[in-house]
Amino acid sequence: MPTFYARRRTSVLAALTGLIASVALFNSPNASAALPTPVSAATARGYLAELTVATENRTGYSRDLFPHWITVSGTCNTRETVLKRDGTNVVTDSSCAATGGSWYSPYDGATWTAASDLDIDHLVPLAEAWDSGAGKWTTAQRQAFANDLTRPQLIAVTDNVNQAKGDQDPATWMPSRSAYVCTYVRAWTQVKYYYGLSVDSAEKSALTNYLASC
Repeated sequence: MPTFYARRRTSVLAALTGLIASVALFNSPNASAALPTPVSAATARGYLAELTVATENRTGYSRDLFPHWITVSGTCNTRETVLKRDGTNVVTDSSCAATGGSWYSPYDGATWTAASDLDIDHLVPLAEAWDSGAGKWTTAQRQAFANDLTRPQLIAVTDNVNQAKGDQDPATWMPSRSAYVCTYVRAWTQVKYYYGLSVDSAEKSALTNYLASC
């Protein structure tokens, strides 16, 4: 079982599989270059098989235990960095706030021209992370998770869609846009694996079923 920040060495074959999957994703008419490309479905299925199945425990959870948004570069914090990454023709002011541009929300297929219409979703929600192991982390580890720009964990999406998702896992919530479901479950599994988080039985069953169709 991987520990926090543990990286698994993959074979050349796995790397090539991921590369092929990436090319296919970006050549798709429904492609979105916003989220860091998740691992392939085959790799995600392998990761899922290694995740610990455990009952979730939310005792002691507070969103404040996951410090965000932190400064990434200059005056830009994590939210502003994701908005610039995920948008098209994004214009920012001297404080790095987005004042223009357009954003496509891959969860629901909506396009927005005001940054205020977007939330930055933690794909694996902070409360879900707490429930499945993050309660044992240090504050620094939780901050790293809440601001992770390297894994497929942060994405700009329609605000009310993100709010409807809340802290739900794939057993009870999935993006309404079916073309994004495979990307979503691959990303979810990758993030859980990388951070050594557990899954509950319903969550694992849902992920198993979705990944089987990828």
